[in-house]
Amino acid sequence: MTGRLQGRAAIITGANQGLGLAIAQAYVSAGANLFLCARDATKLAAAVNSLRGSAAPGQTIVGEAADVSQQADVARVVAHAADACGAVQILVNNAGIYGPLGRIEDIEWSDWVRAIEINLLGSVLMARAILPHFRAHHYGKIIQLSGGGATNPLPRISAYAATKAAVVRFAETLAEEAREDHIDVNSIAPGPLNTRLLDEVLEAGPERVGESFYARAVKQKENGGAPVERSAALAVFLASAASDGITGKLLSAIWDPWETLTSHRDEMNSDIYTLRRIVPKDRGLPWGER
Repeated sequence: MTGRLQGRAAIITGANQGLGLAIAQAYVSAGANLFLCARDATKLAAAVNSLRGSAAPGQTIVGEAADVSQQADVARVVAHAADACGAVQILVNNAGIYGPLGRIEDIEWSDWVRAIEINLLGSVLMARAILPHFRAHHYGKIIQLSGGGATNPLPRISAYAATKAAVVRFAETLAEEAREDHIDVNSIAPGPLNTRLLDEVLEAGPERVGESFYARAVKQKENGGAPVERSAALAVFLASAASDGITGKLLSAIWDPWETLTSHRDEMNSDIYTLRRIVPKDRGLPWGER
């Protein structure tokens, strides 16, 4: 991936730990200039210092504390990124939380709303703020981080599931709005990662997240989970010129053959790798049509 993002600049949200930091590390290796943001200023400063240690001479690595659910913070991040890096070509909407764990009638409503504000509205605000910049240059890459909640129900983790499904449909919709300006918008499903979100599930216990989900979390912890490097590599691909014209897709970092998608670019202009409704005939059943 060395040099694949040379001359490009990226804003990465939630970049002070976990997958966000892994993507930032991959982008540094690929030659990108970075503007990172996260709510925890101390962790963010440590991440920036670490990334600068592996950066090439002249590579810009800047961090600024911000809350993506606050419109003023978002406007400041986009403006400062343009000042620090010049033209910005990439936005990675990684910032996210699990939100409250438990049955919908038992959790704090304010916590459920907060998950919506960060996971969904935060990514929409960031996209809204960067789009005029991308449209002015007739080019851009927006990468959304999805999760298992986009394609499967997650009982007792309803805020996370709802926001991740919404993030993907927003990306599919924005892809069509922005297509004529050569702005690609895609989502990444990273798979089960052993990050702080998994630790939250284990700390919550089976009584809050359910016996089966907790058991899977324990097994995931023991097995090591999906490698963050795969998601980071996919994020590099989607930010590079190699993926130009591939847009409106939800791609699994660990299951989909995304390295070869450039040879199927024309076929990708369809509902392949998108959210859709399953009807009886999709399961070989003879009923369900009028």
